[in-house]
Amino acid sequence: MEKQWADMTSDEKQEALFARWLAPKDPGGNDLKFQSPATEKAYKDSITRIKDAIQMKKTPDRVPVCVFPSFFPVYNAGITPRDAMYDYDKLYAAYKKFLVDFQPDGHIGADMPGPGKFYEILDYKLYSWPGHGVAPESSYQANEGEYMKPEEYDDLIQDPSNYFIHVYLPRVFGALGPFQALPAFTGILEMYGVAYNFIPFGVPPVQETLKKLMEAGNEVMKWLGTIMQWNMETIAMGFPNVVGGFTKAPFDVLGDTLRGTKGLMMDMYRQPDKIIEAMEALTPLMIKMGVGAAQMNGKPLIFMPLHKGADGFLSDEQYKKFYWPTFKKVMMGLIAEGCVPFAAAEGGYDSRLDIIKDLPKGKTLWMMDHADMAKAKKTLGSVACLAGNVPSDLLNLGTTQKVQDYVKNLIDTCAKGGGYIVSNGAFFDQAKAENVKAMVDFAKQYGKVYK
Repeated sequence: MEKQWADMTSDEKQEALFARWLAPKDPGGNDLKFQSPATEKAYKDSITRIKDAIQMKKTPDRVPVCVFPSFFPVYNAGITPRDAMYDYDKLYAAYKKFLVDFQPDGHIGADMPGPGKFYEILDYKLYSWPGHGVAPESSYQANEGEYMKPEEYDDLIQDPSNYFIHVYLPRVFGALGPFQALPAFTGILEMYGVAYNFIPFGVPPVQETLKKLMEAGNEVMKWLGTIMQWNMETIAMGFPNVVGGFTKAPFDVLGDTLRGTKGLMMDMYRQPDKIIEAMEALTPLMIKMGVGAAQMNGKPLIFMPLHKGADGFLSDEQYKKFYWPTFKKVMMGLIAEGCVPFAAAEGGYDSRLDIIKDLPKGKTLWMMDHADMAKAKKTLGSVACLAGNVPSDLLNLGTTQKVQDYVKNLIDTCAKGGGYIVSNGAFFDQAKAENVKAMVDFAKQYGKVYK
């Protein structure tokens, strides 16, 4: 009798998610048809290499190599970021060309640009995007702000969903301002008086907002159709998308999304206990978000961009007090459900290495940006798979020989015994195509030495 999910160990759950990733389905739930036996083999070989590296095993034939770009596929195709966000056919072609041109073992999909018209419909304020606040040829720009006020911690802590619906979302989506008038849905308890809770839905501003939501939803479905078709075709071509979902460290939810960098830094001195209480309230939500995505998509890797924990943002003591405890809880919650936290340690992380190595072996993947990789291998690399640290400036300004030399040194330093994936260290927009090609091709060739 097949084990039920709740009865599985974390190891068994992880193996089950990897097995689902290795056996992709089409939208109808049938086994996906590959273009050829060769593309099916390429797909499964790539996942096996990545899986073995994550689990700290020697890969069967060579070190895996992945490319994780930002808008680089767009520039590589000769179009602008705005083109990719508003013309989904161009988006499709650009990201397909990227995979065909560079042939990585793994990638992060074509959904990074997002649907520009959707952002316009809802008047999104947290970011400016190409053609809307920044030039069509440019990348995103985060708009720092205090989207949660310092006196609102208790509202967030006591009822996060209610706070997001009534306060946060109306602040970051201009079209959702009337949501402030909606009732607290947890107050709809029984028949007596229940009708009063629905009065706001009869008010014209709320009705207009609902129309905007339907319009936005239609646009998202149009974009999603392109993304799903792209995913199916590129899998059939033999290219696995490594990301099964997304979540965040609770400190970054506060710093990126709610309080802003300045607001959160002030709060560490003015109301530190409230920060900790809020992060504890957010922790189970972040776990649930990652686990739900992994189970829906049938892939174990859950991407976690780390923004406010880098060297220089926090002292070691602040990192230990504010950042690490709930970040670790989220990772452990993901691991318990068979997920692989895929943490992108953006910026420098050398001062954190001895702290973050307190994790179970072979359960996490870390994309290192500006780390000392020799030190990282001896510390974090003793328990976790490392990826990265090919620099963006090298890919943009260097020569192919310098790229090859850099990759050789990374493989020599990090790959022996397993537990390393060659990749760029940070998400990049501009690069020389020949340098990206050199990174992938040389890693495939030289990586065989450490099979």
